[in-house]
Order: sequence, then C-alpha cells, then structure tokens
Amino acid sequence: MPGVQSVSSSRFRAANAGVLLALAVVSGACITQPMKMTRDDSPVVLAHQAITAPNPSLDGTFQVRTLVYGSGTDKNRSVFRDSVTLKTKPVDGSALVSATPEISKPRAKYWGFDFKKLPINGRVWYPQGDGPFPLVLIVHGNHNMKDFSDPGYGYLGQMLASRGFILVSVDENFINGNLRGENDGRGWLLLEHLKRWRTWNDSSGSPFYKKVDMGNIALMGHSRGGEAVSVAAAFNRLSHYPDDAMIKFDYNFDIKSLVAIAPVDGQYTPAGKPTPVENVNYLVFHGSHDGDVSAFSGLRQYQRVRFTDGKPWFKSAVYVYRANHGQWNTVWGNKDNGPRSGRRLALDALISPEEQRQFGKVYIGGFLEATLKGKKEYLPMFRDHRTIGEWLPKTMYITRFSENGFRALASFEEDVNVTTGGAGVTISADSLSGWKEAPVPIRSRNSDLGTNAVWLGWNNKPAGRDTTKPRSPASYSITVSDSLRSAWSVGEGSSVVLSLAPTPATPGPRKTAPDTTKKADSSGAKGKQVARAPAKKPDPKKAAADTTPMDLTIELVDASGGTARAALSQFGKPRRPLEITVYRRRNRDKDAFPNPYELVLQTYVMPFKEFARASGGFDASRVRTIRLVFDRTPVGQVVVDDIGFSAIDPAYLVAQRH
Repeated sequence: MPGVQSVSSSRFRAANAGVLLALAVVSGACITQPMKMTRDDSPVVLAHQAITAPNPSLDGTFQVRTLVYGSGTDKNRSVFRDSVTLKTKPVDGSALVSATPEISKPRAKYWGFDFKKLPINGRVWYPQGDGPFPLVLIVHGNHNMKDFSDPGYGYLGQMLASRGFILVSVDENFINGNLRGENDGRGWLLLEHLKRWRTWNDSSGSPFYKKVDMGNIALMGHSRGGEAVSVAAAFNRLSHYPDDAMIKFDYNFDIKSLVAIAPVDGQYTPAGKPTPVENVNYLVFHGSHDGDVSAFSGLRQYQRVRFTDGKPWFKSAVYVYRANHGQWNTVWGNKDNGPRSGRRLALDALISPEEQRQFGKVYIGGFLEATLKGKKEYLPMFRDHRTIGEWLPKTMYITRFSENGFRALASFEEDVNVTTGGAGVTISADSLSGWKEAPVPIRSRNSDLGTNAVWLGWNNKPAGRDTTKPRSPASYSITVSDSLRSAWSVGEGSSVVLSLAPTPATPGPRKTAPDTTKKADSSGAKGKQVARAPAKKPDPKKAAADTTPMDLTIELVDASGGTARAALSQFGKPRRPLEITVYRRRNRDKDAFPNPYELVLQTYVMPFKEFARASGGFDASRVRTIRLVFDRTPVGQVVVDDIGFSAIDPAYLVAQRH
C-alpha cells in the first residue's frame, strides 16, 4: 500500500518539523549566559571570630508560646476567624489606601470588606514568663494577596521569642496586589497595631498585662514593608497626616529601632519629600541578586537617617552577595518575579534559603539584643562584619556604619567647591588623574543615592621613554583647623572614619600641564613655544578588567609634622565591585541595568591607637591632616564619602590585626 506509506512518511516529516521548530523557538528564547560571579574571598575574610558573646541567631532559654489576634470574621483564613484569642475592631484606612472602582470592587468581594474596614490581624510568638519583654513588629511587602505572606517570618518569631522578645507578624495581605502609592497606609497600620498593644499591656484581663516593655519597641519590614517602617517612624512623631492635615495623629510610641529588609524607597513621599527618620537605630540589608528590588534602594533611607539628640544611636547597612528578594520570607521563596520566574532568573547563583535566613537571624538577633536590651557586646558586628566570621554564611558582605559620635569633615554636600569641606576644612590633591564630586549611582537606570561623593583616580605608572623611573604616588588630603579639632575634642580616643568603594575604572596617565619651554631649532635660534603632546589613552575596548588587589595608605599628620601611616586593608578589605548575573538569558542583565555590579561603599573605622602603634612621633591630640596616599595599587579609581572623626564608643571596637 504505497499510498498509505507515503501519507505516513509525510505526517512523520511534518511532525518532526514541528518538533524541531518548537525546539528552535525554545532554545532561542532561553539562550543562557555564563554565570558571572566574583571569586569568593570569604574563607579569608570570615576566617576569624572576634566577638565572644553567644551567637544571637540561636534559640534562647524561654519557652515559646503563640496566639493570634484579629477580627474573628475573616472570610478566607480560618486562623483569623476561628483561632483568634484577642478580637480587634477594624480601622478606616480609606484616606491612606485607595483604588479605582474597577480594582476596589473585586478586592472587596474577595475579602468581604473595603478600605474603610481594614482588620488589625497579627500572629504572635512570645516568651512564657512575667516580662516585660521588648515588642517587635514585622510586616511583609507586596505579593499576591491570595498567597498570604504573614506566616513567612515564623522562623524569626520562634528564635526571637525564645530569646525574650515578643514578635508579631502583621497581616497586611488585604492591601497587597495591584495597589500603588499605599505605603503610607502600610506604615500607619503598624501604629494602629501598637495602639492595641498599649491597651493590652494596660488591661488586667489581657494575657499581656504588664508583660510588654512599651519603652523598647522595634519595627521591621520587608520590601514595601521596609519602607513602611520608616513611614511609621516618621508618622509616630507627627501630630497630623502630612498629606491631609484634617487627619490627626496621636501616637508617640518609644520606637527605638527599625529594620528594613530589601526595602523600596520613595514609593511614598510625605508632602512630596523623602521620608525623614531621626533618632532611632536603623539596620538595612539587601541581596545582590534581588530579582525584584534590583538596586540597594535602602541606602537612600540609610543616608537620610539623622541623630540630633545626643543619645547613642547608630545605623548600619549590609550588602549580601548572592542573596535574593524572596528567601527572607519562607512563603515567597526564590522566584522573585512570580511562580514562573524560575525560567528567567539565575537561581543557581543564589545562596541557599537556609543560609540567607541564617544571615537574617544573626543580624536581626544581634541588632535587637544591642538596641532593645543594651547588650553592647554585639555592637562591633555592625561596624565590621569580619568580627563574626563564624556566625555568617560563607559569602561576601559590604558594610556601612555610622553612629551619633561621628563628625563629618567632608560629606561632599556642602557646596560646589572641591577644595573645601565643612567649616574649617580645606581639601587638596597631588598628582591625581581624576578628581570630581558627583552623585553615587545605584543599580537602576538614571537613579542615584541622592548624595554626592568624591571620585578620585590615579595612575602612578612611569610615563615617557624612561619607564624605570618611579613616580611619586598620588594623594588626596583633608586638613582641619586647630579650632575645629579642639571644638570636637579630637584625641587619642578618636577614630578616622570614611566610606570607600573601588570602581572598575583604570585611569590613563596623569594629565600634565603643557611644556611651554622655548625649543631651539637646528640653527640654535629659539623657536616658538611647543606644547608636549598628551599621552595616548588606552583603547577602552582592549583594556582588560583590572584584578590587581586594591589598597592604599591612610596617613595622619599632626601640627608638628609628625606622621602615622596604616594600610586601609588593615581595617577591612577594599573590594572591587562584585559581579552580578540576575537573569539566565544572555544580555538580559546588560539590557536591564546600567552596570554589571552595584557600587556599595564600605565604611572603615580606624582608631588613632592603631596608627600610634606604628609611629611613636605622632600626637593624636594635634592631628591636622588626613591623607589618602595611593601608593599600594599603581592604577585605580575610588569613590569616597563621609570623611570625618568619631569619638566612638569603645564597645563598637574589636581590634582586627589579621
């Protein structure tokens, strides 16, 4: 039956053609790129443990109990309907959370209420005992509203409650989903929760009667919740809602600490201005491979935190290499852009969920122990992550730090004159290849931190025909007046502080002034002035990435000319930017981001005593100049910010000489 055979072959060829076409389409859509990651230096950087306190991520000695409070009428979740121990009345949030009828009506149908009746729901982990115990609230960010986010911080609840904290995971799933501009509502709801806690603590019939330390409160938030905690801290001290003064506030809780986990920033701006935060301890951390909030936006809020009342506040920021957005929450997981995003994201680049949450437990546990219980032994970890090498997952970290004893000589926000810092401060430079003050970018297009820094480039390699003659190293100097030094009581107990990040740039040879010497012609007569041609710049397309270890010298000079010097690397590794590959598909990162890295500055706290060990002739009480000497790496560029002095509490310092 030849005819049948012919038809069968035809169908076979057609079927295979379809398969091949489908494979071609799939392979074309999923052309993966090689995973680019910076070589892990954690075996060296995290090889030591300087803090001798107990690991703050481990469970404590308290027996943990749990309960749920809420409306008792929840339509979709039995836990907030049938398992409620404390019933709460809803609140009207319609002035802060709103949507078009097309969006709000189906939401109200699903939830059984609208924005005028937002429930006060929370899951509580608390220690068994008399207390009083510090109170900590944590709130999730935006996510599928039907995939409930609030259970995802149970690992923190168990750990913190066992260590003597009350942890509340706040339910705000009902304002998740397709809403915009609602972060003021998220923050306001946290304060409404605190009102209930104040009542329960004062009510004799409550299970929390006199068991809550309302003088030690912390707010923690993830993603949009990370911005919400800053909004809540700002609203807490206001008498009226900034965008509608007809709404009065009366909160004034003793909020001592804020934790922002991979936060957004600027989705809500009170009265059209960035949210101000002052006189509160602040911790923010962010993962390099965050597939949702792709830039370290929380550094903007970090920069805005101010200390004005003389109390011992501090702020710290930690950049966690290979951490993502969702693994901080056990419900969200590793697919930052939804359930199907695993095909787009480079999931193989991530540290494990257990490692990522271990980092969170270490830093959150240590932060709350230090700021709500006054355990100063944990303070050094926020200044220098190397002090807790045994506690941390083996990946790489960059840390920012500042405290209320810091006094800035140059923040590069003062004016447009590059030769001046603050009052009584002058700046000079020698033999640099590049020198400018400019914004610090973040890993989003056309965006920055909202703060300036100084960009310094150098190239000490010999130029001209004689390539053996060494050149004096480039330098950058900040000089302080005697009166300012005296007013700030700078002395042996002080430290030099600066924040710095190397960039991948390799500046060309130093620019020299034209040689205007009159040259003689062949007859011996003096000819016209001839300018020496500038050296040819290397072709940027041919220049390979510079992998030379980065370092420089910090030199202190006193009023009599006495000097003391130390390598910057003695106080922390000056690490070149860490490479990031968020997406699997080739060129997707290049199309999405302006740089294959995030420029995050590392803070270096350098006690004068460490310099004095290397020099007997230096008088710290008469220090006049801080000089950055670029003598340890031949060519490079660094971004430097917040140069100054700190009369830092010795509790922050743990000597590092390895």
